[in-house]
Amino acid sequence: MVKVHKHFPVQGLMALALASAAALSGCSAPPALKTSQAQIAHSWSGRLGLQVLDPLAQEQSFSASFHLEGTPEQGRLDIFNPLGSQIAQLQWQPGLATLQQGDHITPSDSLHALLRQSLGTALPLEALFGWLQGLAVTADGWQVDLSRHAEGRITAQRITPLPQATLRVVLQRSE
Repeated sequence: MVKVHKHFPVQGLMALALASAAALSGCSAPPALKTSQAQIAHSWSGRLGLQVLDPLAQEQSFSASFHLEGTPEQGRLDIFNPLGSQIAQLQWQPGLATLQQGDHITPSDSLHALLRQSLGTALPLEALFGWLQGLAVTADGWQVDLSRHAEGRITAQRITPLPQATLRVVLQRSE
C-alpha cells in the first residue's frame, strides 16, 4: 500500500524500497549479476515504510510494496501501488543509476545521490543488503533491529546525522 504525504516526493517511494527497503524469510537467489566484486545477487519482495523526521520540515512518510534484486553494485528496485501497478523503478550499475516513473526518467552517476534526492535522506545501501540477509551489518548513524528477521521483519533507525529516519521492512514469505 502506498501512502504519500503531502511533502514527500513520489520518487522517494522507489528509492525507499531500495534502501529500504525488507527482510524476506524465503529469499531466492536468481543467477548472479556481473559485479565488480562478483557478489551473489539476491531477490526480495514485500512491503516497506520510511518515516523521515526532520525538525526543520514537516514529517514525511510513505509505504509501498516492492521487489528488489541484485547487489549494492548492480540491481533493480520496483515499487508498486496497492493495486499492484508499478509506480517506479530504480536501476543501478557502476557509475549510473536511473529512476523511472511512467515516461519520466531521472539519471544520476550516483545511486546514493539519487536516493538522497528522492527520499530526503541518505540510506545505507550496502548495509541494507546485509540486513535483508539477516546480517548485523553496521552503518554509521544507523541502528538495526534484526530480532524479528526470522519472521520477515526488519527495523532500522537513523539517529545521526539529521534528519532522523525509521525504515521498516516486512518481507513476503515464499510458498
